[in-house]
Amino acid sequence: MITRKRLAAGACGALLAALAAGLLPTPALADAGPETGEGTPKESPKVELVLDVSGSMRARDIDGQSRMLAAKQAFNDVLDATPEEVRLGIRTLGANYAGNDKKLGCEDTRQLYPVGKLDRTEAKAAVATLAPTGFTPVGPALLGAAKDLEGGDATRRIVLITDGEDTCGPLDPCVVAREIAAKGTHLVIDTLGLVPNAKIRQQLTCIAEATGGTYTAVQHKDQLSKRVKQLVDRAADPVVTPVATKGGASCVNAPKLAAGLYTDRERFGEHRWYQVEVKSGQELRASVSIGADRAVNNDYGVLVRASTKSGREIVRGQESGDGRTDVISSGLRYPKAEVATGKGQQEAPTETVCLQVSSSFSAPPNVKTEPGLPVELAIDLVDSPKRASDVASFGLGHGWWLLGVMVLVGLLAGLLFGWISRWRVAVWRTN
Repeated sequence: MITRKRLAAGACGALLAALAAGLLPTPALADAGPETGEGTPKESPKVELVLDVSGSMRARDIDGQSRMLAAKQAFNDVLDATPEEVRLGIRTLGANYAGNDKKLGCEDTRQLYPVGKLDRTEAKAAVATLAPTGFTPVGPALLGAAKDLEGGDATRRIVLITDGEDTCGPLDPCVVAREIAAKGTHLVIDTLGLVPNAKIRQQLTCIAEATGGTYTAVQHKDQLSKRVKQLVDRAADPVVTPVATKGGASCVNAPKLAAGLYTDRERFGEHRWYQVEVKSGQELRASVSIGADRAVNNDYGVLVRASTKSGREIVRGQESGDGRTDVISSGLRYPKAEVATGKGQQEAPTETVCLQVSSSFSAPPNVKTEPGLPVELAIDLVDSPKRASDVASFGLGHGWWLLGVMVLVGLLAGLLFGWISRWRVAVWRTN
């Protein structure tokens, strides 16, 4: 998360631990995906392609042919290249209602091909029947696609291909994307724009960034085919799947987190708490990234603070800025010294560390502050350094001995230079 100039360099640095993907609860092996290293079926990734079939798709400005024809050809290429393990579906918007009633036109979205095991011939035949028709209800189409992908713990991705901005306000598709992200379903929306228009680009970028997805402008059929293939392949080979969590209002009611990657939503200026159990001889490493998925005021900051259950601060990490940012990150390290236990003694007790995550973002008056900003929290527990000198002190660590040598050499050099200077002066006066 939280993904991405990493929601993006800071968020990438936060990916410290990979979590195991969800497992299918059903013994229906025919629908099971690829197997894990332990031979257990892993749930197949789900992708839904959402295609704009509104009237504007008649325009002939993509390699000398209509946008609709270019999209159909690209879809055929993508369907041929879709990995076997991907469960793919297709949804349309603006494909059926040709009238002028906006209310009816803004309800014009339907699932053309259900999400499931792909029958390439059947899917191609369904796409071949499409013709540019009506309105551009992007928001309703995204809501429908999110519902199509519900259920299970599989990787989920929506790929939206459109040539225009939503024509069905006041349902803002950017707000819809934020609401989808706020549900913690880890559904990513990627957008592809067929028209190089600044307003369209702004809306599609906002949709993508709200869910950690990407926006791509395409003006050629080959570009469209290549990019959609990449996105489908990315769903088939995901990197890290974060786990949704909800921080507490205090350490007492905070969720207990193990090593892993987590996502949350935090209101502007809010404090959220999490608990981590640290064993004797372990080092806690925690990093947090908060994404500004909407316009924010220039002054902002993020704080991650570790303390005991009694409230005594152990260590903190903080970062601030005064300009436009997409992601701001900070982190901390807390090594817990190993406690020696004699023969027959019980294992040294673990320590409950309270992690507080706070932000100081604020928004202009016209910007909605709900849902909160996306938070990505990475927790790692590693073996603590065996020697005290292995722990960084004021950022120097093993560099202390080098600093001591440099100070000693500087002192001796100063004394030697002074002695030589006095000797030369004495010789000059003698002569």
